[in-house]
Amino acid sequence: MSDDLAALLLVLATENAELRQQLAAAQDMLMETAIDAGHLHTRIEAVQDEWDAWQE
Repeated sequence: MSDDLAALLLVLATENAELRQQLAAAQDMLMETAIDAGHLHTRIEAVQDEWDAWQE
């Protein structure tokens, strides 16, 4: 294997590792956002129920 090819493979492997780390971070943020959205949805339903009870 030539030095150029070895260097290219090293660059690609490094970039791949960095992209995997970025993907993992994005997945973590997405999961946190989904959890927050679920909590917000629950709170909105509770407020809506209170509003409906107050209207009656």
